[in-house]
Amino acid sequence: MSEPDAAPAPPAAPRSPWWRLSLLIVLLGAAAGSLLLWSPTELLSGGLADRMPGYWFGPLFALVYAVATLAFVPRPALNAAAGLLLGIQQGVALAVLGTTLGAALAFGLGRGLGRDALRPYLRGKVLGALDRRFTEQGFRSVLVMRLLPGMPFQAVNYGAAFSGTRALPFVLATAVGAVPTTAVYVTAAASSGKPGSAAFLLSAGLIALLGLGSVAGLWRAARARRRAPAV
Repeated sequence: MSEPDAAPAPPAAPRSPWWRLSLLIVLLGAAAGSLLLWSPTELLSGGLADRMPGYWFGPLFALVYAVATLAFVPRPALNAAAGLLLGIQQGVALAVLGTTLGAALAFGLGRGLGRDALRPYLRGKVLGALDRRFTEQGFRSVLVMRLLPGMPFQAVNYGAAFSGTRALPFVLATAVGAVPTTAVYVTAAASSGKPGSAAFLLSAGLIALLGLGSVAGLWRAARARRRAPAV
């Protein structure tokens, strides 16, 4: 008589979503901590151009820019480096490409490692409404967030990743919405050698307006919180 087949091994227990969220936090902490060992702005401002062949410089510039955004380097500093090194046209193009690539990387990390753990906390009244808006109007919602002055870049990335926003509308809205502010900072840096030029004066004025818009937005948010009834 043939022996009975061995019982199948039980399936491996799925890893906890909190384990993946912890991995996400460790990765982002390591990216930020790596800035103690290298400076993206210094590398973008000249080191790459001296070390790399011309045909590799553009893609590598965009990649370094993207990784720097994951390390929470402020985009205005990266855009200034692009303007100083590349000029207006090429600087804007590669800075927008780096912005979009960095946002896509952050979105992928947030969606793959953090969404399952944080998704249950998006059921409150306010967070649930935001989640529905991002899910149903992903492109429009992300585009508005990219155009708002002072809106933290990574907050939009991970907020969209943790919501129901689809990847393609997120990437397209980021690419379109990043153009205005990127162009302003790149132009200001590229024309800083001629502070009396129309390009510099216009871009500097727009930067000032963006700063005022950020302050006004923070003031309105603080005022709305003070007026909100206690729950």
